[in-house]
Parts: sequence; structure tokens; C-alpha cells
Amino acid sequence: MPEQTLLELDLSIIFLLSVIMIWFMIAYQLVLALAGYFHYRGSLREKRSIDSRQFDFPMVSILIPAHNEEKVIARTLGAMLKMDYPRDRLEILIINDGSSDSTGEIVGRFAQTEPRVRLYNIPHGEGGRGKSRALNLGLRQTGSEYIAVYDADNTPEPSALKYLMSQLLLDSELGAVLGKFRTVNKSRNLLTRFINIETLSFQSMLQAGRWKLFRIATLPGTNFVIRRSLLDRLHGWDEEAITEDSEISIRINQEGYRIKYIPYSITYEQEPETWSAWINQRTRWVRGNNYVAMKFLKEIPAFKNKFLAIELLYLLSLYYVFLVAIVSSDVLFLLGVFNVVVISLPGPYTAVWLVAIFLFVLEILLALSYDREDTPGNIALTSMMYFTYCQFWIYIVGKAIYLDVIKKEKRTWVKTVRFDVGPASGNTAEPVPKPPAMRSQDQG
Repeated sequence: MPEQTLLELDLSIIFLLSVIMIWFMIAYQLVLALAGYFHYRGSLREKRSIDSRQFDFPMVSILIPAHNEEKVIARTLGAMLKMDYPRDRLEILIINDGSSDSTGEIVGRFAQTEPRVRLYNIPHGEGGRGKSRALNLGLRQTGSEYIAVYDADNTPEPSALKYLMSQLLLDSELGAVLGKFRTVNKSRNLLTRFINIETLSFQSMLQAGRWKLFRIATLPGTNFVIRRSLLDRLHGWDEEAITEDSEISIRINQEGYRIKYIPYSITYEQEPETWSAWINQRTRWVRGNNYVAMKFLKEIPAFKNKFLAIELLYLLSLYYVFLVAIVSSDVLFLLGVFNVVVISLPGPYTAVWLVAIFLFVLEILLALSYDREDTPGNIALTSMMYFTYCQFWIYIVGKAIYLDVIKKEKRTWVKTVRFDVGPASGNTAEPVPKPPAMRSQDQG
């Protein structure tokens, strides 16, 4: 067989495989988006039921790791103090992890007049090792039977914690519950608009859809509650994991507990506003995923929950399936455009690509509609995402592979850069709250 014919055959096979992979991902996520819709509808009824009931809420400690958070911590504490939760059963523990700015001073002023707020300064030499380490040290400072975790930039709605706790009280099979996070600075620039679409669609498909179909969800880094007894059994968070949320999610499921997604428990968080901050954050995510994959990959066949095993395998390979599919299709598309090679495999591939892109846009818009974010502007941005935002993931995954496989660089926690949000963004139009001590001084 002529060498040129063999090359065309090889490229045709690669092209066909890339089409199959992309279609598999799009079709599966469309199923999840539809399942997420039914979960959304069921959650509306569930929320009404919760609102009509009375609960005897137990003691909860909110752990908030903080490292140089002076730009956001006052706003965060202001939101925490508005929680619709019994005052005498709520503790807000700020874990000050070696901050060199005024984070400690700001929290200290709140703690002077507000008994629910407590500042824990990690001793010199024991901190600076990432979020998992800070959470483990903070856990030792409290004896509460339920532990909530929020990031230092979060402003949850007053009912967020109440809704999470009610689910744990109603279902003993739940080891942890998580709520929804939304982007407080979504209108800041093009990047934050893309991130807003990405995070909402991820939660409505991979969180809501998987819970509806398989009773599986994974913890995010914020807006979740976990049973203290389960945390103790698991010996806390894995301090080697830089994506501690996904790592502990697997161990919770291995223990036979479930993690439920509660979309009506809502918090608002800040997302990266610059591409450099976004790249650092997403690279940490992929490298954290690599660690989790290496830790659990060999254990997957022994999982009792086979749906969990399949889902875990899919999640751990998601970045790389996507990478191979999109790179191969991009390369072959460019080669074909410039007539470097000709794909001789017969088929309506133009129509196939157009339908795939249409379904990609459709499933994201369906997910956005649950939060009434299917605006004309977001429709236009979603249509652009595959050709723009999604393509940047090639660099992210490639960089993570280089750092982990070739350079073998030690995995370290990279803090997401904070920005000044402004007084009128997110879930509140109120100005940044002053600590209670400062308000009393003003009044005097």
C-alpha cells in the first residue's frame, strides 16, 4: 500500500476517534443537563417543604482559611453574621494562616464585640502548607459536631447554612452536603463572564445531573457541611492534596456515605479577573486532579459503588479525553484547511461538527436557564466558548503535564488573587461592612 494512502488512513482513523470522543462528551453532558433539569424542579418542591418545617439545629463551626485576605474578609464576616441560624449554635472560626497584611487585625476587631467570631492564628512554622493543612489545624480548635467550610471571599445568602444543615438532619446516609456558588464579579470583564457560564453549567450538569442519576456529587472548596464524626474517621483532609475537596469526596463515598447537591443553598464568590490568575488557579486544579488520579486509580476496580467507580474514572480522565479530542480535531481541521492532508473517510462531517456545536451551546443554555442566566449576551458568549475559552484548556492541561511528569515539580498551594469587588456587585448592594468595634466608635 502506498505510503501516502497509509498516512491518509491513519489520519482518517484519528479524525474519526476525535469525532467519537467529542460526541461522547457532548452527548453524556446533554444527558446530565436534562437530569439536572429534573433535579432543579425537584429542588423547588424540596425547598418549599424545608421552609415549612421546624428544625432543632445543632452546633456548627464555620471554618474559613485566610491568608492575606484584607480585601475581602470584612465583607465575608458581614455575610456570615447575617446567617439565619441560631446565634448560640454558630461559631465562625477564621484560620489566619501567616497573613502579612491586616487580615488578623480586621478579624480581631470583629471578634472583640461579636462572640460568634473567633480568630485562630496558626503558630509560626506550622502553617503555610496550603488549605488542607489550615483546615486540619482549625478543626482541632473546635468540638462542634458539624463542620462548614467557606472560602475567605464568600458571601453566602442568609439561608445557605440552614438549608445545608436541614438535609443532614433529615438523611443519616448523607455524610456531607454542598450548595451552589455563583460569581460575584461576573460582569467585570470577558474572562469573568466566561467563568460565570462555566461554573453554572458545571454545577447544573456534573453536580445536579450526577446526583439525580447516580446519587453522586463531589464537594467544592466552599459552601459545604460535613459531619465531624466522619471527618474524624477520615483523619481530616489530605495535606498532600492541593484539590482537597475532590480527594475527600472520594473517601466519603468509600465510607458508604453520600454527598448531596443542594442548589438552593447559595453563596457568592470572587473569580479570577486576569488571565494569569486564572491560569494559576486552573493549573492547580489539573495538578490536584493528577494527584487524586494517582492515589485512587488502582483502587477503582474494588469500589463497591460501581456507579461511583465509573464516574470517578470519567472525572479523572476528563481533562485528558478533552485534551486529546480537541487537539486532534484542531490539528486535522487546520491541516485540511491548508490542504496539507485530505481526510478520505466518507461521511457528513461538516453536518456532524455543526450539530455537535449546536448541542454544546444548547446544553449550556439549558443549564444557565435554571438560574435565569440564559440572556442574549450569554447566548452569544456560549456560542464563542468552544473556539475561544475552551481552547485555553489545552495550555492548562499541557502545563500541568509538564510540571508533574517532566519537571516533577512539587505540588504547592497557589492562592487565588483577590480583587476589590466594589459595593454593588453580587448578592448585595451594601457597602463593605465595618467591624462592630469600628461602628461603635463611629457612633460615639
